[in-house]
Formats: sequence, structure tokens, C-alpha cells
Amino acid sequence: MSVLAVIPARGGSKGIPRKNLLPVGGKPLIAWTIAQALAARGTEDVLVTVSTEDPEIAAVAREHGARVIERPAELATDTAPTEPTVLHAMDVLEAEGARLDAVVLLQATSPVRRPGTIARAIAQFREGGADSLVGVVPLAPFLWRLPAAPGESAAADYDVAARPRRQELRPEQRRYFENGSLYVTAPHVYRALGNRLGGRTDLFVLDEVEGVDIDTLTDVSRAESMLATLAATEEGGA
Repeated sequence: MSVLAVIPARGGSKGIPRKNLLPVGGKPLIAWTIAQALAARGTEDVLVTVSTEDPEIAAVAREHGARVIERPAELATDTAPTEPTVLHAMDVLEAEGARLDAVVLLQATSPVRRPGTIARAIAQFREGGADSLVGVVPLAPFLWRLPAAPGESAAADYDVAARPRRQELRPEQRRYFENGSLYVTAPHVYRALGNRLGGRTDLFVLDEVEGVDIDTLTDVSRAESMLATLAATEEGGA
């Protein structure tokens, strides 16, 4: 299966300046996602690309083994959606003769992924027959909504009269949060809908530790702690 992995990485960031190059666990933030995508090449034909308009990000991406696709300026603004960037990367590769079976969209600000996560997501997409796959982290169903009008009661998304115990929750009782870490999509969905999700969509359930999205400096500390824990676990199992 021929897979295009796209890691969008703009130079601008309003929350944390130069966030994609921020040192996290001893290397630039984007390097974690590049390494994880490269590791998926053991079972599939995966072309790992970074789409950026920024020369410094491009140099770091190449240094860590990714191919760089120069992103047009109009696709690198604060308001530009992600899908046109993915379509641009697809256009570049298909113009070179690539015949893509799947497109994996990876968020560089989600650096915590277990070994093999991306490969497992691609395998689930290939074997399950879905048109799109969205990475999610599991949540307990104890969610509430604000009252619809003043004076009304807040509404729970679970039966408050039969509150389940967390450790006894079945998978279908849980709720799942789309954290942006990864998506796997059939190329025809991007072409027809201009969207990363469409057709029959399945969930790819990530481990809870993989739910970190770096948006603040506090998130960086959490990510570094989890990456260190995963590294220690991997070494201990070797």
C-alpha cells in the first residue's frame, strides 16, 4: 500500500512562537512526529513529507529524514485550513507519478505516540475498509451540557440514576475525543469533499497517554514526562 504522510508545519504560531522547532525532550518538536512516521515504513510504502513555507523548519525536517514540500504562501496564513495543504502535497506527489492508496495527516504538536501507533492506524485503515480514520482518546461518559435556557436544569450525557463505575465501563459506553494527532484518509475523500473525514469513518483509539496536544508551555512539560516514560518502558521491554 502506498501511503503519503503529511506533517503540516507553518513557521508562524501565536501561542508559542516557533512552536514546531521548540526543544522537547532533547530535540525539535517536529522531529518526534517525523521519526514516528519514518518508523511506519517497515510494513508499508510510506513517504514522509513536511509541508512548510519556513526555511528553518524545512532544514530541520530534511535533517531528520523527511521530504520537504514547499507550501505556497496563501496556504500558510493564520486562517488557512489544513485540507488545501494536504491536497497540495498530494498534487506534488501525483504529478511525479505516485499512485496513493492512503493519506496520513499527522499533527506535529502531538509528539507522544506509542511505538507502532502510526503503523497500526494504517493497518486498521487497510484491513477495515473505511474511507477515513480519526485518532481519538477515550473519555469517561460523565459529560454535561449547560442549561438550554435560564432556570432549566443542566443535562448529563449519562443516566445519573444508574451511574456506572469507571472501571466497569464498556467501550460502547465511553466517549471519544478527537485530539488531532492523526487521520488516515482515502485520497478520493480529499478530492471529492476537500475534507480529511468523509464516507464511512472509523475510530482509531489511541492510548490515553497519547492525548497530549502542545498548545502551552505547561503542555511541553507533560509531553516530556510522557515521552520519558514511554522511552523507559520501551527500554525495559527490550
